Amino acid sequence: MPDAVVIGAGPNGLVAANLLADAGWTVEVLEQQDEPGGAVRSDRAVHPDFVNDLCSSFYPLAAASPVIAALDLYEEGLVWSHAPQVLAHPLSDGRCALLGRTTADTAAGLETFGTGDGAAWQELCGVWDRVGSDLLDALFTPFPSLRALARLAARVRGAGGLRLARTMLLPVRRLGEEEFRGEAGRLLLAGNALHTDLTPEAAGSGGFGWLMSMLGQSYGFPVPAGGAQSLTSALVRRLQRRGGVLRCGERVDEVVVRSGRAVAVRTAIGETVPGRRAVVADVSVPALYGRLVDSRHLPYRLPGDLRRFQWDFATFKVDWALGGPVPWTAEAAATAGTVHLADGMDELTRFTAQIAAGRVPDRPFALFGQMTTADATRSPPGTEAAWAYTHVPHRIRGDAGEDGIGGAWGPGDQEAMADRLEEQVERFAPGFRSRIKARRILAPPTFEAMDANLYGGALNGGTAALHQQLVFRPLPGLARPETPVAGLYLASAGAHPGGGVHGAPGANAARAALRTRTPSGVLSRAQRALHRGGAPLRAPREGGW
Repeated sequence: MPDAVVIGAGPNGLVAANLLADAGWTVEVLEQQDEPGGAVRSDRAVHPDFVNDLCSSFYPLAAASPVIAALDLYEEGLVWSHAPQVLAHPLSDGRCALLGRTTADTAAGLETFGTGDGAAWQELCGVWDRVGSDLLDALFTPFPSLRALARLAARVRGAGGLRLARTMLLPVRRLGEEEFRGEAGRLLLAGNALHTDLTPEAAGSGGFGWLMSMLGQSYGFPVPAGGAQSLTSALVRRLQRRGGVLRCGERVDEVVVRSGRAVAVRTAIGETVPGRRAVVADVSVPALYGRLVDSRHLPYRLPGDLRRFQWDFATFKVDWALGGPVPWTAEAAATAGTVHLADGMDELTRFTAQIAAGRVPDRPFALFGQMTTADATRSPPGTEAAWAYTHVPHRIRGDAGEDGIGGAWGPGDQEAMADRLEEQVERFAPGFRSRIKARRILAPPTFEAMDANLYGGALNGGTAALHQQLVFRPLPGLARPETPVAGLYLASAGAHPGGGVHGAPGANAARAALRTRTPSGVLSRAQRALHRGGAPLRAPREGGW
């Protein structure tokens, strides 16, 4: 009988399993798909000579994560690779905002867009240098982490605590206007903010844009040499060397609860797999509370809160095998691993406004990855393994373009949207389409079929908006890895601090399990607090899941 059973072999599930195994627990991981990794996988399906990542590709959060660092994955063969430059944002007039590998390089480029912009960038980096490590500690531990917050509070007194708090809450459009005279610095911040589902005008988007920009400046946007699967393979090898068991092709249909405590899981074929001390769930929040745990074991108010759970944007992606390098008009873009494609701030606002109105964007903001530029092993010399993704609404009410994309995502919709994404690249790289040897389309339903946690291609486990962060993530009163069921812990990106490959939700869940000493059938103080205000077996007041 294993001490713990982990549902899901995505990066968070594998991190949790590794930490439990490090503590001497016996661990069994059950993964629905035929291979581990979740959103961290790669293959040669686009073209046999090219390695393309299926979902995530660049990992600044992994490079910065103390959780990942502590696993010493280099001992399992993981090697990080970098492009010559971190990130580029070309404009249609041939100019290019460039996030370089050093602060001085970035500042020098920004200065050409506006006098004083280089110094403004260095000042933003200086604030990061003073508070960044404590800020990451606070982000990567369960909220609220009093010790981490105390260290951060002491640090920010010298960095202007109230000013920093204001900066973190600003919309990224406003932050860029306050800090920079030229477009380049504004676009670096805004493009990075749109790695989430926040609009340029949304409160908190400035904080996300600054955080991602500073991670890029400090750690780069590295990739695993050989493909994203290399990161997953390192986590799996580490787990197995410590005695952990991984079983793929095993769908979990139920968390078995007895006397208020999770004691096992039941698979789709009817097998009961016990977890003597814990069940750790690297699954989406709606899946855990809407499918795996019977509502009889949950507080009566939870279904109502779950109806208000908000996903982040749906995602549409195309992978390419290119017969030559991307012919960027702005030559500097050829040196960056990540390229943001939108012709200015107003185009970013237009894009997000169309999504908010339920319309498929006609000029989609694209995040473009040049994988061979970042890692020469991805394709033959002189070629490029590339991808681009954009966002679309989950519920489509119309098409802002002329193709009539309706959101059923049949072959016609997929081909039309892929062509539209290629046309957006072509605006900044005329001749791009002539270099395509092969392509693969990943529509919103494709993402969900590859990883049930990626509902409609929602990559971050839920919105990054302030109303679903910190004490509100994933739901009010459930901001820590503990759940209302004793012995059951949430380890997915649905938990604080959210999406990105950094392992924090998995680590937080494992540590919560390790420090819990609750006898079977007895609710801990945390679980009693979650149930307070209503009998846990009472039916919800209205509606269902």
